[in-house]
Amino acid sequence: MPGTPRPPRTPHEEILTERLRDAGYAVGEVERATGGAVAVAGLATLQDGTRLFAKTLLGPEQDVFTVESAGLAALRALGGATTPDVLCASPRLLVLERMGPRPDDARFWEALGHMIAALHTSTTGDRFGWHHDGWLGRLRQDNTWDSDGHVFFAQRRILRWLDEPLVDAEFDRDDRRALERLCASLPDLVPAQRPCLTHGDLWQENVVATGDGAPVLVDPAVSYTWPEVDLSMLWCAPRVPQSERLFAVYAEVAGLQDGWRERMPLLHLRELLSTIAHGDGGWGAGEAVRKVIAPFRRGGGRGPATAPAARD
Repeated sequence: MPGTPRPPRTPHEEILTERLRDAGYAVGEVERATGGAVAVAGLATLQDGTRLFAKTLLGPEQDVFTVESAGLAALRALGGATTPDVLCASPRLLVLERMGPRPDDARFWEALGHMIAALHTSTTGDRFGWHHDGWLGRLRQDNTWDSDGHVFFAQRRILRWLDEPLVDAEFDRDDRRALERLCASLPDLVPAQRPCLTHGDLWQENVVATGDGAPVLVDPAVSYTWPEVDLSMLWCAPRVPQSERLFAVYAEVAGLQDGWRERMPLLHLRELLSTIAHGDGGWGAGEAVRKVIAPFRRGGGRGPATAPAARD
């Protein structure tokens, strides 16, 4: 109603407002955004009416936002993906041009399929990794270069998580040995694929839209790795039925090797382990991991397994 007073700002809105002003933005108000697990984020309206997206971290200063900004730039410059303009990136603050919500119709998912296929097919390389480490959520992503994709995925994307305190507490010795057996069997489970530039955290909440409804990628954790790793995020995380069009378009443009659906839960293990490391939040990630690794207990079989996904 006209004249209704605005509710008092929350402490998080106050912090974001303060940091925007410290960076030189003439902020009128900030509306906190929901859904993020790492940063305090919000839509900021400046005094001239301009609307921006901004986020900040509450803990110690780190290079999370400068790494994220570099990842957005790489996706755009190297792979032709649409990403938001970065207006400010510092250890305390990231400011992006404002984007809109995802429309979730078949046309949108078709366009996203073309974008991801173009990203993957135009950036193939000879090594797995990236020229510096990154972040997956609040934890470091080890991007040390390796010429062997199976070694890279085993060491940098699965076994890397086992020493995180919450992961160590979740799994017993038999679980850990099953994960190790799975990693040793990766050459039999995942066909050789050339590395390409991947978004790295490509679940549907990291896809937004321009004002005219075209897909935009945000919150990357980039590296050169198997293209199917990106697809596993879109396949295994909760998704809308219309997203089936993405996989059909991707198969037409980039191609998909036989058995790709069966590999999706295996390649999604990294995300499940990250979910546990950050605090499961009730998603059931531990049980999902145990379902995937069940064939590898006590030196068991080598066949791929299916499992539901979790998400932090």
